[in-house]
Amino acid sequence: MCGIVGFNGKLQAAPILLDGLSKLEYRGYDSAGMAVRNDEGEVNVVKAKGRLKALSDKTDGGKTLPGTCGIGHTRWATHGEPSENNAHPHCSDDGNVTAVHNGIFENYQEIKEKLMKSGYTFYSQTDTECAVKLIDYYYKKYKMGPIDAIAKTMVRVRGSYALCVMFKDYPGDIFVARKESPMIVGLSEGNSYVASDVPAILKYTNKVYYIDNMEMARLGKGEVEFYNVDGEVIEKELVTIDWDAEAAEKGGYEHFMMKEIHEQPKAVKDTINSVVKDNKIDLTNLGLSDEEIKDISNIIIVACGSAYHVGVVAQYVFEDLAKIPVRVELASEFRYRKPLLDPKTLVIVVSQSGETADSLAALREAKNRGIKTLGIVNVVGSSIARDADNVFYTLAGPEIAVATTKAYSTQLIACYLLAIQFGLVRGELTAEQSINLIAELQTLPEKIERILTDKERIQWFAAKFAAAKDVFFIGRGIDYAVCLEGSLKMKEISYIHSEAYAAGELKHGTISLIEDGTLVISVLTQNALFEKTVSNMVEVKSRGAYLMGLTSYGHYQVEDTAEFTVYIPKTDEHFAASLAVIPLQLMGYYISVARGLDVDKPRNLAKSVTVE
Repeated sequence: MCGIVGFNGKLQAAPILLDGLSKLEYRGYDSAGMAVRNDEGEVNVVKAKGRLKALSDKTDGGKTLPGTCGIGHTRWATHGEPSENNAHPHCSDDGNVTAVHNGIFENYQEIKEKLMKSGYTFYSQTDTECAVKLIDYYYKKYKMGPIDAIAKTMVRVRGSYALCVMFKDYPGDIFVARKESPMIVGLSEGNSYVASDVPAILKYTNKVYYIDNMEMARLGKGEVEFYNVDGEVIEKELVTIDWDAEAAEKGGYEHFMMKEIHEQPKAVKDTINSVVKDNKIDLTNLGLSDEEIKDISNIIIVACGSAYHVGVVAQYVFEDLAKIPVRVELASEFRYRKPLLDPKTLVIVVSQSGETADSLAALREAKNRGIKTLGIVNVVGSSIARDADNVFYTLAGPEIAVATTKAYSTQLIACYLLAIQFGLVRGELTAEQSINLIAELQTLPEKIERILTDKERIQWFAAKFAAAKDVFFIGRGIDYAVCLEGSLKMKEISYIHSEAYAAGELKHGTISLIEDGTLVISVLTQNALFEKTVSNMVEVKSRGAYLMGLTSYGHYQVEDTAEFTVYIPKTDEHFAASLAVIPLQLMGYYISVARGLDVDKPRNLAKSVTVE
């Protein structure tokens, strides 16, 4: 949520800020703004409500904001409605301090009352304005330098934040601070960059520093110095990002989502190859030893959204292949219900960004209680990656569309690989079984490619239901887990109400919602559950439902019940989710396109949810 970009160097700042912010549009926002310092030292602020184009038009692509030092922001409204007034950047009363902020200050009302007593006035409804003026208050009252004033503010406020601050008295510098909300710094050829995510600056540099919790930095022109909250200089490790700039571009596709759907075969293959060597799984880079795997008594998978749906699939796979009890928890509920945790529990936290606020909080709760943790994340150096005891990096590359596709698929692969290795190490799988399962995994990229070659049939079918009001997804076992993800894809980008149900639950109330013409999508990839699911399809058809069946080649009897059938290649049933999800991703995409919606940036949603 929200996006920050800052620049200090030899070039004009405003065009770079606009370009960087455009790369962060996927994070979700409702207004945007920039503050640029000109050669005379004056800071000029321009804001606009709505899409970034409004800000670009207002500044003629940044040409009317001259200067080589500036900060920019795209805002997701939390405190105060979307408006120019509430948009960032915010300034102190006399313009001494100008700043942008991601996150939430929880005690802003208390701070606001204190500052008003000291003579400060407020023009917005935001928590950010309070923080800006608190920095100004400490800077002036105690005659502190910028680092000390920001540090004192960091200790005083409660909540999460990434702050980017300019001081009138320090025209050559930008100051930044971080707690919880992500922030990176990059350097290249006498220029300094700061951003809330890698794609914003990847065009300019792939060498970055990750700022940790309760740390600050001063960005000069092409130089940076880091500090802890006590104001002491600290050293940071320079990280090389192995994505190329083109990976964050559309590459000829109409939408990022369609591009990323087509990138899944490569992402799946890369993730498999990252740990499979000579037909064996090597978890050395994860830091998980065989002794530790044998000592695990149970697994808790904690995640949000699509990552949670990965966990539901993984529960079936882990329990069947490794015979380990698994529980799947919503991260937003995990720490608040005071879970009972066995000392030999492994908590697996799944997150594409590695910055999901609820998942990060759950991870820290587990660590505080002495529980071993494993992060499955896509972003190198992210907060979950740094905080977890062990890390499995998925190799999805940058994912820009809000609706996840390739990150979901690579998370599934990571869970399959872990389950196979856990089963082998714990004696539940033979070496031959392990080799056979790995060999089947390696066929998935080509099978996904085959599904994508038949996408026009799904496009045709989706167009028929672009005006649907309700869609139901039904399945059993792993198929039910696939339905959860298919339903989410439908609702998040097409805005059609959809629900996923374990097929056997239909008769316990839900079937009353079925009426003439209601689309019901049934997933049938599990042989032992096939006939029972067909029976459920017959039940809803007799009540007027229009049926789409999604099954594996060979199950042609589905056509006797369903009006439209989609087939996927056969695979080991444990891995069927990786193939069955592809047509459902395409269904959601094509219905959204047919309805004329913004596929990549659906309303009210953000790519990375970094606040609770």
